[in-house]
Amino acid sequence: MGIEIRKVMLDEVLPIRHAVLWPDKPFEFVKVEGDDAGIHFGLYQNAQLVTIISLFGEGESIRFRKFATLPEFQNQGLGKQMILFVMDYAKEAHFKRIWCDARADALNFYERVGFEKFSEVFVKEGIDYYKIEKKL
Repeated sequence: MGIEIRKVMLDEVLPIRHAVLWPDKPFEFVKVEGDDAGIHFGLYQNAQLVTIISLFGEGESIRFRKFATLPEFQNQGLGKQMILFVMDYAKEAHFKRIWCDARADALNFYERVGFEKFSEVFVKEGIDYYKIEKKL
């Protein structure tokens, strides 16, 4: 199985964001402020785009948003490959911290790769989230 991670265009990540994260919302809902200036990565398995993530630099920190893997490709380690790739990318770009708003049901995934909560639970669109971070 060939796996490749590379930068992709915004219009390539939007359909996966919509299908995985907010399928019951309008397509426009998955766009975020600053998307045009973000850095978007895609993980391809056998030439098919299956995992996406978007990065946004903020001073010495870099934030990732809209991290998603197509359902039929979940639980195969692809998300872990992507998050480890992004952490290396952020470190090489001299960021000191990587963070995001993580869905509560994904917290164990992030903790396994070294992230820690730095907020109390909060709710967006009926879903519980935590702010999480990892020092680089």
